Amino acid sequence: MIRVLMLSKACIVGIYQRKLELIAQHGVELLVLVPPSWKDERGETRLERVYTEGYRLVTTPIRFNGYYHWHHYPEIGQHIRAFRPRIVHIDEEPYNLATWQALYHARRAGARTLFFSWQNLNRRYPPPFSWTERHVLRTVDHAIMGTESAAQVWREKGYSGSLTVIPQFGTDPDLFQPEAGESDDRPFTVGYFGRLVEEKGILTLIDALQKLPGKNWHLRIMGGGPLRATIERRINIYGLADRVTLHDPVPSTAMPAQYHQIDALVLPSLTRPNWMEQFGRVLVEAMASGVPVIGSNSGAIPGVIGDAGLLFPEGEADALATHLRDLQANADLRADLHDKGRARVLAHFTHEPVADATIKVYQKMVE
Repeated sequence: MIRVLMLSKACIVGIYQRKLELIAQHGVELLVLVPPSWKDERGETRLERVYTEGYRLVTTPIRFNGYYHWHHYPEIGQHIRAFRPRIVHIDEEPYNLATWQALYHARRAGARTLFFSWQNLNRRYPPPFSWTERHVLRTVDHAIMGTESAAQVWREKGYSGSLTVIPQFGTDPDLFQPEAGESDDRPFTVGYFGRLVEEKGILTLIDALQKLPGKNWHLRIMGGGPLRATIERRINIYGLADRVTLHDPVPSTAMPAQYHQIDALVLPSLTRPNWMEQFGRVLVEAMASGVPVIGSNSGAIPGVIGDAGLLFPEGEADALATHLRDLQANADLRADLHDKGRARVLAHFTHEPVADATIKVYQKMVE
């Protein structure tokens, strides 16, 4: 049995924990350390305990909560010394202080190490983050990259060690399922679920929707972030207040029901000098739920959608409006994307292959 300690603030999200149960079922003694909460633009997300069978999910104090590069865990060394893992799985980017800290204590305990990265832009960081990054790249035993583009970035930045491309999490197709039939008692309802920040392109979506003919549509926005007041002003300028509703985020286990309230999901992300879309988990959840998806061509979105949704050039509201009109008017197109989306998730994006691939990495590391 391989003893693995995983450090992951992402695993405070309940529906992500299903992957951990599956890993533990494959001959792994697993201890997962998470902070009590994590703060970002949406507010504070607290730990959800949902899937906790077969492994230990333990909270550990965090310092500088919400500071992406500076946050770290003062008791990580104690946990590593007490648990004595063979592998320390650091679910963090290599330039973060938390990664350096966990790597330091893991090496002192004689454990093998790996980090995870979504970073798909070749960004340069000032000291001390550049020093941290170089040290981690020279010292770590393995790296898991969320996409091929992330793997390319780290090769360009000088990482020459072992790496494997695996999405950070899969999706539970039993939790995210299509609803039987289409709803006839609501207007054509478009959903945006995510952070309310400029780079996510929500203003492009509002610009596109106001171009639709007639009034038989509705926009459902769910999320939090600093752009909310700007969104509300844009809605009022267009006179769309009666056709747009804004909702605060809900617990992850309540998300499956949210997809049953929309007829299309849009992820209109915009590439910026310091960011482009790294995956777009809402796309996979929507497709698993039988909801047609439309995405911009930013970052990883085209690779996630494949031929199971519609793409438009980022920032082009007219092109997005055309796709929305087509979906609204064409029930056959909606049905086709319903089937293709669900099939694509089952083939590529469930928890099982993600857990299986992670187990193979662990086995390779201890050979």
